Order: sequence, then structure tokens, then C-alpha cells
Amino acid sequence: MKLSGAEILLKCLKREGVKHIFGYPGGVVLNIFDLLHEDKELKLILTRHEQGAVHAADGYARATGKPGVVLVTSGPGATNTVTGIATASMDSIPLVVFCGQVPTALIGNDAFQEADIVGITRPCTKHNYLVKDIKDLGRIIKESFYVATTGRPGPVLIDLPKDVTGSKTEFGWPDKVDIRSYNPTYQGNEWMIKQAAHAIAKAKKPVIIAGGGVILSGGAKELKELAEYTNVPVTMTLMGLGAFPGTHKLSLGMPGMHGTYFANKSIQESDLLIAVGMRFDDRVTGKISGFAPQAKIVHIDIDPTSIRKNVHVDIPIVGDVKRVLVILNKILKADVKEQWKEIRKAWLKQIQTWKMDRPLVYDETSDVIKPQYVVEKIYELTKGDAIVTTEVGQNQMWAAQFFKFDKPRTLLTSGGLGTMGYGFPAAIGAQLAFPNKLVIDIAGDGSIQMNIQELATAVINRLPVKVAILNNRYLGMVRQWQELFYQGRYAHTRLDETVPDFVKIAEAYNAVGLRATKKSEVETVLKEGLKVKKPVIMDFVVDWKEKVFPMVPAGAAIDEMLFPEEKKKKKPVKKLKAVK
Repeated sequence: MKLSGAEILLKCLKREGVKHIFGYPGGVVLNIFDLLHEDKELKLILTRHEQGAVHAADGYARATGKPGVVLVTSGPGATNTVTGIATASMDSIPLVVFCGQVPTALIGNDAFQEADIVGITRPCTKHNYLVKDIKDLGRIIKESFYVATTGRPGPVLIDLPKDVTGSKTEFGWPDKVDIRSYNPTYQGNEWMIKQAAHAIAKAKKPVIIAGGGVILSGGAKELKELAEYTNVPVTMTLMGLGAFPGTHKLSLGMPGMHGTYFANKSIQESDLLIAVGMRFDDRVTGKISGFAPQAKIVHIDIDPTSIRKNVHVDIPIVGDVKRVLVILNKILKADVKEQWKEIRKAWLKQIQTWKMDRPLVYDETSDVIKPQYVVEKIYELTKGDAIVTTEVGQNQMWAAQFFKFDKPRTLLTSGGLGTMGYGFPAAIGAQLAFPNKLVIDIAGDGSIQMNIQELATAVINRLPVKVAILNNRYLGMVRQWQELFYQGRYAHTRLDETVPDFVKIAEAYNAVGLRATKKSEVETVLKEGLKVKKPVIMDFVVDWKEKVFPMVPAGAAIDEMLFPEEKKKKKPVKKLKAVK
């Protein structure tokens, strides 16, 4: 029996195990939406903006490890997905995005709601397709899910012309995927892994830097085993938080621009860096020429283009993080004597001194609500048992600093692209995937307004997402840079005259709105908000002057940090790069 392209699409999605699709309808995809309306196996989550749909699918993917799926129309529907696709691409998140397109005969004729979405998204997708023949549709969909989820994961886009989804053919589904030019390397070179093992055995001051690749590969257990057996401290990039327990005695927290003092000092003083599933982003390394000057570097990553891209690497290992760590642990236990505790005693003692010298602190005596206090209270009341999403800016950094992530896939945040408006729709995707888990978006008053319309999505789908707004009435991170490096000229960052009443907005969408304006109200608001079985916005009016410290100025090495008591000791503006 012949099937239409729309029917083939739904049949393929079911074969891939898809349960939820995030999307928004439009003219050229109406035939697909019409079929979804009656389908009992696939549920379409109607968001209120296509960007929200992609971020929700992204949050779903990060929380589950399964690919997120998006369906939108052509033209503006397709172009509205670009920010979400770029966000997923930078953080290696598997998505398959289906965009409607005008009929093939009209492509290139400036037809109504036509956009070259394949050309537009080529730089920010792992791969993309324009389906020109319905006979290729089944193969392309199977390839897309394979490409999105294998190797270094990423988003794949499929452009679906109206005549392709409307015409009919016999359904074809390939038994396997065979793409001649695409063969990810999973098994690391064993000789190089042995070299890494010997380097670890000899190192007196080693440090592990764990990135998002540990989480994507499912290698958190193997990483913990490596750290505990060899007695090596672990620092985690923003994307790697949760890859190693944040409460573990070997945890150093996050490194880099807003990392802990002891993480940055440990990297700078180390003699061996074991980089696992991370790409040496500029926010981690600071000034490259001043990064880890005494260290030999081992780099494990499935993406060969990430190795030696930003820093010199002495022992490169291309392969899946989990598989490589399994072999590395096996070699260490078989060939190397357990001497770690003795040779690293002085190193761990030094790190403990750094921890005591410069812990993460803030002024706890003030009656004004401190944003760090709100994050600490969220952690205390949830006992860390929550999925936390964040927006981007100060709220993101305070969440990374003061919430201890012990498990992978519990922090969902836009790392590489730094996308404001990401956290709330991502929380919706995570809540849909785990309806019985507590999901909290730690937000800023600027970021939350980027996709606040998704309150309707949460309410209609009865998703009890919690939003904690750290409301400082400014675009806080940009304001911080303006104060430190632009003589306090707050150019277009002050929002206090236009910040809406978030409680009224919540109520207008039939959600719950709560507010705290003083420290004594924080715990009460949190307890009430966390127990309600509806979407909740909690508006915490915090100290607008509060800044994220430590801070490494742009262009400085990561051990050249600013601290709260040194905030007036500004470096000359001419020696610093402008904020990006």
C-alpha cells in the first residue's frame, strides 16, 4: 500500500521511538499536523514560539539522552528555529528538526513563506537535508537520527517541501545506515591510552577537567572510578557539572572566568591535566598563553577536530569518553601500583588550603535578598534532588557556583552560545520527559522575558515547572562589566522602569505567582512554590548591585582573578577586551 510523505514521516518517527514532538503549525505542514491530530502514539506539544519549541526539545534531549524532535512550518517558522539549533549545536545536543518548505517547483522563486533554511542552518547543524524525492524520505529520516545521536551529537535539519509530504509512494525503511564519509571513532588508540596511564602514574600534581562529553557518553561512573582510584581532584566545566559529584571531597567545582579560586589555582599549578570530553573553551582557559603553563595535557574526546584546536595537547586520544575511561581504568589497575595517596598527599593538602583561603562567599548579613542565598536555599530545600535549568547571565553563574550537582543530566544550560531565553522552555521539555521530577528554572528578569509566552505551554500541558527569578532590575552580567570596565556607565542595561509584575503575568496565564522582597520571605516563598502542583513563578527581588565573583577579566590568565573585596582595584580598560 502506498503512503503519503506525511504518513511516512509519522511511521519513521515511531520506528525511532519518538513519543513527543515540539512544534507550531503552518500552511505547508497542515497535512502532517492533520495526521498528528488523530495519532494515539505521537503527542505534539504546541509551544507558543518556534524558538521555544527547539529549546524545549533541547531540554528534553539533555534530560533524557534521547534526540529531541521539532516540527515547524516554512519561512518564518523555519527561521525562528535558528537560535535554538545553534544553541544545540554549540553544546552537542541531538535534535532532529523538520521544517516545512514550499513545493519543489517554487523553490528559489521567492514564494510565499519561502526561506532557504538549508543554507541558513548549514553552519549550525551537524548535517541537513532538502528532500527532493519522496522515495528518499525514509532513508533520510533514519540517517538523520543516526547522525544526530552518534559520534559527537548535534542537530540535524530536514527540509520537507509540500509536494513531497503530499505525494505517495511505497514505504521503504533501510535495515542500517551506511554513510561512507561518516565513521565516528569510538575505540581510543590503546597505545595512547597506555601513555596516558603512565603519565597519570608519574604525576605529582594532576587535575582532571571534565566536560559535557562525559555526560553525553554516559561516562560519569567511569570518571568517578578514575578519580577515586588515582586520587586526582576533578574540576568540571559548566557543561560538565554533574559529571562528577559536586559534594565529593575531590571536587573542585567549576573552572574558568567565574570558576572557583581553587579550581583555577589547581589548573595553573598542575603538572598534568587530564581533559575528558571538553573542548578548552575560552571561558575556561582565559589567556591561552598563560593557561596551565607547567602541565602536560592528556585530551580525550570523540571529536578529532576539538583536539589541539585551542591548546597544545601532549597525549591526544580520539574516542568515546566512556569506552576510553573503561580501558584507562583497567590499565591503571593492572599495570600501575596503587601509590596515589602517598605521592599526592602534599598536592591535595595544598588544594585544601586554597579551598579554605578563598571559598565562594557573599555578604550574608544584609537584609536585602542576595541571589546566592536564593540558590543556596533552593539547594537546601530540594537536597539537590531536582533538574535545574538556567537562563544566561549572572543567574546562570550563581546556579553553577552554589548548587551542588551530584548527578549527570541535572543541569540544563546554554553553555557555548549563551542563549538568553533558553532555560524556561528547556525546563518544559525536561518536565515533560520526567513528569514526577522537580524541575526548576533559575532565571533573570531579563532572560525570562525572552520566552515567557511558554507559560501557556506549561499551563495547558499541566507541567508544574518552577521558575525562580533573581530579579535585580538589570541585565545583570552586562551591568557588571559596565561597572568594572566601563566606569559604571549602565548603557541600556537598566530595566527597573519596565520590568513587569511577574506575579500578575503568572496569574494571567493561570499559573501561580509569588514574590519575596526581603530575606526572611525567601524560604516561605520557596516552600510554597515547590509544593504547588502547577507552574509557578517566584519573583525574588534581589540586590541589584551584587556581582558574580570570582571573575577573570577578558584577556587575563585564569589565576588573575577579581574578588569582592578587590572590586575597586580595576585594571585599565585599555588592557582589557570589550565584553562580547
